[in-house]
Amino acid sequence: MTQQDFTIRKKNNWPWLVALVAVIIIAGLGWHFIAQQRQTVTFSTTLKVHFEPAMAGEQRLIEYVGEHIAPDYGIKLEAVGLQDPVQADRAVAAGEYAATVYQHQWWLKQVVDANKFELTPAIPLFQWAFGIYSDRYGAIDQLPQGAEIVVPNDGANQGQALWLLQRIGLIGLDPAVEPRTAKLKDINSNPHNFNFKELDLLTMPRALNSVDAAIGYVSQFDAGKVPREKGILFPPAPKTFASQLVIGTPYLADENIEKLRQAFADPRLQQWLKETSDPLVKGVLVPVSAD
Repeated sequence: MTQQDFTIRKKNNWPWLVALVAVIIIAGLGWHFIAQQRQTVTFSTTLKVHFEPAMAGEQRLIEYVGEHIAPDYGIKLEAVGLQDPVQADRAVAAGEYAATVYQHQWWLKQVVDANKFELTPAIPLFQWAFGIYSDRYGAIDQLPQGAEIVVPNDGANQGQALWLLQRIGLIGLDPAVEPRTAKLKDINSNPHNFNFKELDLLTMPRALNSVDAAIGYVSQFDAGKVPREKGILFPPAPKTFASQLVIGTPYLADENIEKLRQAFADPRLQQWLKETSDPLVKGVLVPVSAD
């Protein structure tokens, strides 16, 4: 038996350390670049304002402000339709759009919490008419035991639907939960044994003839050609669900963004919402209430 000569060599970890340092540096440079890019965003006097294409009244509102109010503040508005609301919020946070007009504070919170966008609700603009529709019954008190009711499947608008049912005494919600953000699991009293079904807001009009009732925005039922006579309850729109002018937080001090905020805060907008006969706006977007 012969003894083999060998040498024990300590494993060299420096390539991994170099790689780790490189990743950290690259990440840091990336964040630095993004921060620098945000700091250098400046807005011209022509400002892009987002609306949801399915909500034609939003486009009319931006066009009204653009034609009748914005010129007095030295700016022009371009209404931009983008169907994906989260991507629209991303574009506002990145400074690609000046603002959006489509969302209430509860939806905005949901989006910000999930995506960490830096967005600020500047002012309430209007309140969405919201109601209960039925193809089968003419009044809310006609809904039978075990009625099948459709509510929105997104958290923010589902909360609005359930809060509405609680306010009129048809269900009870867990008192430990903020009612405007409630989910179906938070129902703790259902004396009529309603059977709730979740659907996307845009599909509700098509499903109305297969359920007992559906709860959603007037604008979406209008878009689905559902007559307003099918509405069995239209409660006053609460201010807490008022749609907001939402602006990217890093750009609040921008001169033209401030002019944009002033234009939408001009009292002529609320007066127009009150008096307009435009069928895409009247009874769909209502003036901001006192409470």
